[in-house]
Parts: sequence; structure tokens; C-alpha cells
Amino acid sequence: MPDRIVRAMDPEGRVRILAACTTDTVERCRLLHKMNPTPCAALGRLLTGAALMSCTLKNPTDALTLQIRCDGPIGGMIAVADAEAAVRGYAYRSDFDLPLNGRGKFDVAGAVGKGTLHVLKDLGLKEPYIGSVDLISGEIAEDLTWYYASSEQTPTVMILGVLIGPEGRVLQAGGLFIQLMPQVGESLVEQLEAIIAGLPAMTAMLAQGLSPEEIILSRFGGIHAGILDTRPVTYRCNCSLERMERNLVSLGRKELAELAEGPAGIELQCHFCSRKYQFSIQSVKALMEAAKQP
Repeated sequence: MPDRIVRAMDPEGRVRILAACTTDTVERCRLLHKMNPTPCAALGRLLTGAALMSCTLKNPTDALTLQIRCDGPIGGMIAVADAEAAVRGYAYRSDFDLPLNGRGKFDVAGAVGKGTLHVLKDLGLKEPYIGSVDLISGEIAEDLTWYYASSEQTPTVMILGVLIGPEGRVLQAGGLFIQLMPQVGESLVEQLEAIIAGLPAMTAMLAQGLSPEEIILSRFGGIHAGILDTRPVTYRCNCSLERMERNLVSLGRKELAELAEGPAGIELQCHFCSRKYQFSIQSVKALMEAAKQP
């Protein structure tokens, strides 16, 4: 099943529903970062959440970043998404693992611990919008739900899941984003609460072979939700040699001069895709010369 997000809305425009399959995207992330199951489940949820939230961006050049700073063994996580639902991300630590929790699930809350969720939206303005909330569970979906209630005062439910097989491969990943528009009646709220309470796990529905479209139409048919459009989800890193050169130049000539004294040159590695960039001593000296130019 190709990774994608399907957008739907009821005929009166009272509720927005997004359903996502992100299995291949999360698996690519796991392979790039050589992740163990528990940190993969945590970062996979955050990547899926970022992809879903990207569908609320209005302009093609908009982007958002989700950053979690925490005291658990994962250390923190970052997920970035653009308006095309292209995502990238990394965990500060992915070389650990934890036993399953008491419900037989990956102990994402234990991996994350206590901390803060920061949401940065680059909307093409002079300064990005920044919203921050304390984590309420570390389970990611609940924390993103709390962010919308606390920072944006918009009733929203996020449901996220990542299923990983015994061999470590991502078998299913996806999520749901359900958001109420202003002035929604109490009867619709109660109807949605009943639907959400009866939903199976997102990964269970995907494992049954249900597509995002089928999940929306079968589970939210009672409110007559209609499909609006579909967009692909991909893992895409925008690193390049030119970006890495700019990063080096930003260090300043003094630090570059110190780095240029080493016999092996400089190796930089992208946090998002693990690609390595090698700079020889001659390359560093050329950058130093370029940094002199006005």
C-alpha cells in the first residue's frame, strides 16, 4: 500500500478527518538510522504526526518542525515536514531498547520520559510561530492532541501507531487526525466521541488491509465524511554539499583555521539521512578564502 494521506470532511464542513499510511516512510527512517524497535516506534509516531499536521499548512513554501526535549533514554527527537508531506527526522539516541510495557506495547512513554514538545511553523513571516507544551504522557499522540487543545485551542484528536515485527522491520505505521471546526454542535461531538472510542488500533486496521480511504469511509460513514483529496507521504532529506559548506563557513574563520590543521580534513554527517560529507584540507582552506569575500 503506497504511503499517503487522505483528507475528508463532512458535508457541512464541521469536522476535518485525515488518515495516513506511513509504513514505507517509517521503515526508510529505521534503515537510515539503524534504529532499534522502541526508538523507531517513538520517532515513527512523531514523523506520522508531522506528516498529518503538514496538511493544515496553507502555502506551498510553509513547513513545520516538531521537537521533543525529554529526560528519557531517547534524549529527544525532531521531525520536519513540508507542505507536500515530505518528512525527515531523527532521534538523539536510537541505540537502546526497552522491554514491552504492561499492555504488551512498545514502551514509548518510558523511552521519552518527561519533557517538552515544541511546534515551530515556518509560514514565510519574519519570525516562525512557536508553540510549546509540557508532555502529558510521552506517548506522542496524546501529547500532540494536548498541544492543539492548549496552544491552538482547537479540539483535535491524534491517533498514531507503529507496528514492528520480530525481525525489527516496520510492518505497519499510520495515523488519524480528527479536528472540529468552530461552532460544532454537541450532538456531533458525542457522535465522534463514540466513533473514536470504538476504533481499533490504527496498525490493526492497516494490517487488515484497509486503506486510509476505507478507514475513513467505514469508520466515519455515520457523519457522511467525503474524500477531498490524497497526497503522497515520503521521507525526503534536503541536505547537500552546498548546505554543508555553508554550515562550515558559519563556524567562522578562526574555528575553520583550527579544523584545517588536522591531517585528515573534516567529515560531516547529516542528522536526517546519515549521509557523510568529506572535506579535504584544501577544501577547508578554499572555504576560508571564500569567507573573506564581502
